[in-house]
Amino acid sequence: MSVKVINGQAIPNMPWQDKPADCNEVIWRDNRNPIIPRNLLPTSNSIFNSAVVPFEGKFAGVFRVDDKERNMALHAGFSEDGIHWNINPTRIMFEQAEKSTEEVNQWGYGYDPRVCFIEDRYWVTWCNAYGWKPTIGVGYTYDFKTFYQCENAFLPFNRNGVLFPRKIDGKYVMFSRPSDSGHTPFGDMYISQSPDMKYWGEHRHVMGPLKGWESKKIGAGPIPIETDEGWLCFYHGVLESCNGFVYSFSACILDKEQPWKVKYRCGE
Repeated sequence: MSVKVINGQAIPNMPWQDKPADCNEVIWRDNRNPIIPRNLLPTSNSIFNSAVVPFEGKFAGVFRVDDKERNMALHAGFSEDGIHWNINPTRIMFEQAEKSTEEVNQWGYGYDPRVCFIEDRYWVTWCNAYGWKPTIGVGYTYDFKTFYQCENAFLPFNRNGVLFPRKIDGKYVMFSRPSDSGHTPFGDMYISQSPDMKYWGEHRHVMGPLKGWESKKIGAGPIPIETDEGWLCFYHGVLESCNGFVYSFSACILDKEQPWKVKYRCGE
């Protein structure tokens, strides 16, 4: 199948390596990995780069940084080429988008961030603590320097909040995966809709695990890509083996106007 990306922007400085001659796979790993070493910061035990976007002809992102005590926080970072990164050594200090919520909407922890540009700002979603239970935090920035925190999207327990890059039928749309308080032993992908990025409803089931490699749970990956065939979505799946959890990823295409309807799904 050949698909055409819609509403995408050209990124002439996107990092790229051609397929190695001895590679028989559909995708291949850049030999410069890991792009960001886990100890890039003096205080970091690990760094995860799940939320990078083009920004002013260069790149910016929000990163999960675990310190040496394993505290999980979000840090902003910038790069000229998408390979060499300067990550702020201090975590993002969110300002409250609405001062009236400051007392009940305090920062707890942050991991699994995503960044999605919609209309005039960069929206940030992440796994946020509410009463020290995981849910989906929502915030935004215009410049990756000042960040504003909004109300959490859902009650605990929920993870993998991933926004679509435009409104559909006049509504914001977000993936999520209802979960529990631990390393959730189950998980399907759902879609929720909102008129204002504050009140979320019209929840729709999208899909659950099908194959052995994803038999434990699945969850949304990066921001969906709009194509002429529908929304191209990469998602992760988890297998519980005798050696622990094994993560893999695959892809699907969802209906453009009703994205809870799966049109195509990879077999592996």
